[in-house]
Amino acid sequence: MIEDREAMEAALAQASLAGESGEVPIGAVVVHEGAIIAEGQNRVLRDLDPTAHAEVVALRAAATALGNYRLNGCTLYATLEPCAMCAGAMIHARLDRLVFAAADPKAGAAGSVLAVLNHPQLNHQMQVEQGTLAEESSELLRSFFRERRSS
Repeated sequence: MIEDREAMEAALAQASLAGESGEVPIGAVVVHEGAIIAEGQNRVLRDLDPTAHAEVVALRAAATALGNYRLNGCTLYATLEPCAMCAGAMIHARLDRLVFAAADPKAGAAGSVLAVLNHPQLNHQMQVEQGTLAEESSELLRSFFRERRSS
């Protein structure tokens, strides 16, 4: 049975790989029945796909792994608070739970900028937790953008 910290470490590993590929270092994993069934990292530049955020990549892989686009019983771990697009995808997937590391004060849709998740008028609610390995995630993002600005 995987613990939250271990799952977030796996998401951070995906984020690091994204950063090494020149993408914004954001990673995600999906856990079902205590095991990681899917992982994702930002791929927007490599795939020339504006929807290829880490969370969406992980959701697609999880749906394939389970043979169902409904991801009941799944938890998604993301290194950054999801944007509105990713939050909407999570709602449609019927995730049970989202755990994210760092808040995103510029585009976060789990309360920082927008409150897409668990909006009272939407037809699906999920448990949302934040802060697991937040400092590690934030530092990965800060160092990535610091390097980019100095280049």
